[in-house]
Amino acid sequence: MMSKGLKEHIESLLGLKISSVMSVSGGDISQALKISTSADQFFCKYQAGEEGYAILKAEKVGLAALAGSGKIKTPEVIGLSKTEDGAFLLLEYIESKSKGEKEMIAFGSQLAELHQVMAETYGWETENYIGSLLQKNTRMGGWPGFYTYCRLLPQLELAKRAGLLSEREVPLADRLESRLGEICSASKPSLVHGDLWGGNYLISEDGTPFLIDPSVSYSHPGMDLAMSKLFGGFSASFYEAYQEASRVSFPTPEEIEVYQLYYLLVHLNIFGVSYASSVRSIMKRYF
Repeated sequence: MMSKGLKEHIESLLGLKISSVMSVSGGDISQALKISTSADQFFCKYQAGEEGYAILKAEKVGLAALAGSGKIKTPEVIGLSKTEDGAFLLLEYIESKSKGEKEMIAFGSQLAELHQVMAETYGWETENYIGSLLQKNTRMGGWPGFYTYCRLLPQLELAKRAGLLSEREVPLADRLESRLGEICSASKPSLVHGDLWGGNYLISEDGTPFLIDPSVSYSHPGMDLAMSKLFGGFSASFYEAYQEASRVSFPTPEEIEVYQLYYLLVHLNIFGVSYASSVRSIMKRYF
């Protein structure tokens, strides 16, 4: 569950002896652990491999950006460190509870407020990650171009190289950008979580929403909404609260599908062919 070397490394960082370690959910591409000491509990994410430190560093930066907005909570970062064969990120442990209507209303409102933190261009200071995959963040002034060249094309090329999509199935860049210009609503670049499915937020015991495991950028706010709807969606009260607090129009059903294409491509490239039919269906319908 936890190597002796990793345990000693964390104990040195904390200045505390670890009394117990338990695996918890949240480890699709990494190992997620709840660490208990005599003083407190902590969440540890361990990422093996050469890119482990870079992936977790990007997560730390993303958490800081979201927390720095002052609009929504994230767990406090305790430390980030390299190990012999990877890296670990140590966070405050948030005891969570079931999501009630009151909490989802607060979450919807706070996400809308987060999306009101804006920039002049789409992108981010550096490349970061979505899951284990590199996420390109070249600064660009137009959303159709950014979504084409920094989101869809890199994932389409990965899928093509892996034999998950054929050459003829991948639309040309000009076609993608042109169609996106027709489909996408106007919006200023907004600070987004970037990977907002149901496993990437928590409701603490006192009812406070927390965002975790971000893939941040200044992007179209519809990206967070599209991802939130991909695997069943959040509660109706969440979306109602978001719309009430938001200063931008809610994405159309067509936009939602087009933005979900990015996340389906990511899943295709990480988890394999089970996502291919959904990817093909959206590309055939819109591109």
